[in-house]
Amino acid sequence: MWVLLKSLLAQWAIVKLVLKAFGSLGWLLPLAFVLKALGLPVLLLLAALAIPVLLVLVALGLPVLLIVVVGGALVTLTMWIVGIGLAALKLAIPLVLLYWILRWMVGTGRADAHPDVASDAG
Repeated sequence: MWVLLKSLLAQWAIVKLVLKAFGSLGWLLPLAFVLKALGLPVLLLLAALAIPVLLVLVALGLPVLLIVVVGGALVTLTMWIVGIGLAALKLAIPLVLLYWILRWMVGTGRADAHPDVASDAG
């Protein structure tokens, strides 16, 4: 009887654990897709920049350890530049949108700002 009770409790615990794991996938999977969508282009950028430089360093006959260190430094520098660019875009995009919306709401367009050139000629 105890063996049956233990096995039922163990099965219930396993089922509960599996259901919790699948429940956490509800927010982990969309996060993984977003990270994959953003991460793959960044990896392609890094590969496009790093592979030619590393091939030149190999062709020059530098030691492999030095090539790995220089390649790592270049990849780090590239990621730093990409990070600064993303931070700048996070600041610039809302400011540009705010400017466009305010300009649209105020109504200062090109037609109001510039008079017709043909009417001034005559």
